Amino acid sequence: MSDVLERIEARAEEIAALGPSNEKLGRLDDRAAELLRETGVIRMLQPAKYGGAEAHPAEFAEAVMRLASLDGSTGWVAGIVGVHPWEMAMCDPRVQEEVWGEDNDTWIASPYAPMGVIRPVDGGYVFNGRWQFSSGTDHCDWIFLGAYLGDENGEAIMPPRVHHVILPRSDYTIVEDSWDVVGLRGTGSKDIIVKDAFIPDYRVVEFARFTDGSQPREAGLTNPTYHIPFTTAFPLGITSAVIGIAEGALAAHLAYQRTRVQITGTKVKDDPHVLFAIGQAAAEIHASRVTMLDNARSFYDKAERGEDVSFAERAASRRTQVSAAWRAVRAMDEIVARSGGNGMRMDNPIQRFWRDGHMGLAHAIHVPGAVFHVQSLTAMDVTPPPGPMLSMI
Repeated sequence: MSDVLERIEARAEEIAALGPSNEKLGRLDDRAAELLRETGVIRMLQPAKYGGAEAHPAEFAEAVMRLASLDGSTGWVAGIVGVHPWEMAMCDPRVQEEVWGEDNDTWIASPYAPMGVIRPVDGGYVFNGRWQFSSGTDHCDWIFLGAYLGDENGEAIMPPRVHHVILPRSDYTIVEDSWDVVGLRGTGSKDIIVKDAFIPDYRVVEFARFTDGSQPREAGLTNPTYHIPFTTAFPLGITSAVIGIAEGALAAHLAYQRTRVQITGTKVKDDPHVLFAIGQAAAEIHASRVTMLDNARSFYDKAERGEDVSFAERAASRRTQVSAAWRAVRAMDEIVARSGGNGMRMDNPIQRFWRDGHMGLAHAIHVPGAVFHVQSLTAMDVTPPPGPMLSMI
């Protein structure tokens, strides 16, 4: 067991107990954020120079799964915010020093979706836009935001060129009351607004440099962790959280069913039909865990051997990741459907895991259509057509 997992286990009861408070607040409770910080999970993929562990990505995924099995929102924030130090390790040393120079526990938010435009000016860019879904943002002091490159008039150029832009908290506004949703309420994934912010050019990186692997190479990074594909690393934290949520639902279901007597008078432990469904669901959730961890390990091993990753391999990685999320949530549905009406009471954690899992599955990174389409074409040695379906492969 890693040091991070040991620290999570030492705080497990309190992390789980804060789930209702997170949901009520619509963000992580300050104490929940403090406990998350104490575990060190956010620094697992951070450079050693700034107090990070430079851990194996599979170890990071295991920590996220465990946190999400205790509370979905805590695990989700860990999975998303915890990936950002991985990307920051590839960025200009000047911005790394700005972020971590005084406090290596500084957290970075996102989202990466290009919902703004950067307009070139002397020394950098002027930035405007509004973004949704900035998970954990109340506890972060910097942010990555996706943007289209614009012309001198601030209009996005064609064909589009996506960039990641790095801003301090003083350069953006968090929109309160912009996160009212059915699940993952405790993530506080609020809207962000940027108005006429000046961004120095060293805080802007073209997204293509992450997907083609040139950014970590030119940054001189040698740890294989930083050379797994962006489209494997970024979804890793998100999907690991969803799998962990399903594991949490299973654990809550087992605890609840252990002494439950159905309305028919039959004890659940004596009902072979329910027991079969539980066992089948447990196997599916476990399969999701194993495939996700194996996927991370296989790309780490390729990076360690210095091998290039093909587009077809990246597509297969995304197929594995998406299918793992769907498999876990479908399995969760099977056990929730056998929890009876009392399993849906608001004081029963089963219903919160259920809502959190479906909210996590709704993330754009889990949409299967384009991913499966592209992977099938590449498996047949057919070049996929350009367009949106290639954006995260």
